[in-house]
Amino acid sequence: MSWPEQPVIYELNTAVWLGELSRAAGRPVTLGDVPAAAWREVTPTGVDAVWLMGVWERSPRGLAMAGADPVLRASFQEALPDLRTEDVLGSPYCVRRYVVAEEFGGDDGLARARAELAARGVRLVLDFVPNHVAPDHPWVTAHPEFFVRDEHGDIELGRDPFFPAWPDVLQLDAFSPAFRAAAAETLASVAARCDGIRCDMAMLVTNDVFARTWHRTPPEEEFWPEVIGALREDHPRTVLIAEAYWDTEWALQQQGFDFCYDKRLYDRLVGGGDVRGHLRAEPGYQAGLLRFLENQDEPRIAGELSRDAAKAAAVVVATLPGATLWHEGQFEGRRVRPPVFLSRRPDEQPDLGLAAWYHELLALAGEVRRGEWRPVEAGGWPDNQSCRRLLAWSWASAGGIRHVVVVNFSDQPAQGLLPLELGRCTDLLDGTVYEQDLKPLYVALEPWGCHLFAVA
Repeated sequence: MSWPEQPVIYELNTAVWLGELSRAAGRPVTLGDVPAAAWREVTPTGVDAVWLMGVWERSPRGLAMAGADPVLRASFQEALPDLRTEDVLGSPYCVRRYVVAEEFGGDDGLARARAELAARGVRLVLDFVPNHVAPDHPWVTAHPEFFVRDEHGDIELGRDPFFPAWPDVLQLDAFSPAFRAAAAETLASVAARCDGIRCDMAMLVTNDVFARTWHRTPPEEEFWPEVIGALREDHPRTVLIAEAYWDTEWALQQQGFDFCYDKRLYDRLVGGGDVRGHLRAEPGYQAGLLRFLENQDEPRIAGELSRDAAKAAAVVVATLPGATLWHEGQFEGRRVRPPVFLSRRPDEQPDLGLAAWYHELLALAGEVRRGEWRPVEAGGWPDNQSCRRLLAWSWASAGGIRHVVVVNFSDQPAQGLLPLELGRCTDLLDGTVYEQDLKPLYVALEPWGCHLFAVA
């Protein structure tokens, strides 16, 4: 199934989702027998792909290590006060084998899930972890040459350069030719079962980062071009998504990824910063970014921003070029993000009004994001520089501008002048019709206010 240029992806925590469906049905529900109503719920209008996070077989040894970690146990208890032993499955990123867990329906169940999604015109995204594997992965005994070892010959624990090692995983050697060949083979096996792959911590195996982390001399060829080049021979249409940090997005785009996480935008929207400056980057680069406000690693946006600010941020990420990622529970205003080790989360009252608003936004964004995107600089006048609070961009076809998005991303009113002449236009968010033949276009927005203009 071909992908749209600017796909919208909906992330599901597979263990939590199936657990809730099972409790509601009074029987075990696997990926092979998810009710049709449940598939409809997670594929609303505007969603192009579902990311089933955490389908692979988890490690019993990794689970035991996690259970013995008091810091992890405390985080489990904080997220789920009535924690039970059976709620802890182990980390989905401590992969024992790239085989779908039996409790989720195995590979046959996944195949049926993919067919159900395809029947709805929706693609399937799965994970690949290039940096490390579980301590009981078959490679540990069959291919010891795949791993990084310390001065005593022991396999190193997996890590990134800025944090302590992860206690439940072993570090793969990104510079090993044998491992690179095996990684390409594994990636191809994943691609055979889905339409897109999200590569965990993709920057860790780039030559520069890996060499700095492990004080090794890199080979001439980068990891990803070698591995992705092999993949493309048999799976040319598989979309590859890089979880990327530390300003490695551009490099990873050049190394073969279709989309890379836009963590810089997330940080500036949530923590404050120059969003306008970020959006001045070259349009081709913007088109290769994946925008998000939540995922399984970031806090729930309802706990980070006010309701109005979160909605304004959602309009921003929904209408920019590139891919968009939404996290299950975000639409309903959930505040608790369970650790990925858990198969259950606490009950929370859904915000049905917010969910309806998000569903409308998804549908509208699909109409808006067509044609050529361009940022628009809002200007002001000497005694009023509130225009600096405004974010604006246009989407144009060959016949001219079709849509204009304006967001006051601040808690103060803002006014500004846009170098546009729109004539008659309708704000799709509230239905208001505007007639302005002047250039520049005057706009005034209340705190966190938004316009989503459709030009007649």
